[in-house]
Amino acid sequence: MGNEFAIRLITEADAGEVLEIYKPYVEDTIISFEYKAPDLDEFLHRIKVIISEYPWLVCLHGKMIVGYAYANRHRDRTAYQWSVDAAVYLSPSVHGKGIARILYETLFSILRLQGYYNVYAGISLPNEKSVGFHKTMGFVEIGIYNKTGYKHGSWHNTAWFQLHLAEHLDNPPKPKKISEVVESAIFLANISSANRRAGNVI
Repeated sequence: MGNEFAIRLITEADAGEVLEIYKPYVEDTIISFEYKAPDLDEFLHRIKVIISEYPWLVCLHGKMIVGYAYANRHRDRTAYQWSVDAAVYLSPSVHGKGIARILYETLFSILRLQGYYNVYAGISLPNEKSVGFHKTMGFVEIGIYNKTGYKHGSWHNTAWFQLHLAEHLDNPPKPKKISEVVESAIFLANISSANRRAGNVI
């Protein structure tokens, strides 16, 4: 029991562990376009801002956080309010186990419950694994920003992908904040389902 995988919402106390997962993506890859990893205070601030409105999930293996996925504001203008950006990051030890899929599918279920319609993902290229993964999740490539980021001695393109979460209706209600849905039966059922699936990961 103590060594199983489990999914839950992030807490502020998780900031240090989650930052340690993120740091190598900044320092060693072009997956993140940041040059320097944020310090703990800055990263905690980012978490607080995001979870005031959006879901941020973590995956634990036993007591250790090994992955996370979150949604965030897509653009600031009011008409964009039904759209979000999403990202998922894993520790190398759990790549290929299906954790990213469970995190994303749970995240998207929560976003539907909140009333969001579109999810976008930006992928710095080359990154065949992430491109392939997002396509298997139902994302469709909608465009490429050419030579949009310079890192590690090279210019890199960014591919943008879109996933529709629901049928687009006229006069959609304003999306709910994550705090407005966390006590709902549907939210709890989504987390329970995620944990049943995660419990079967070897």
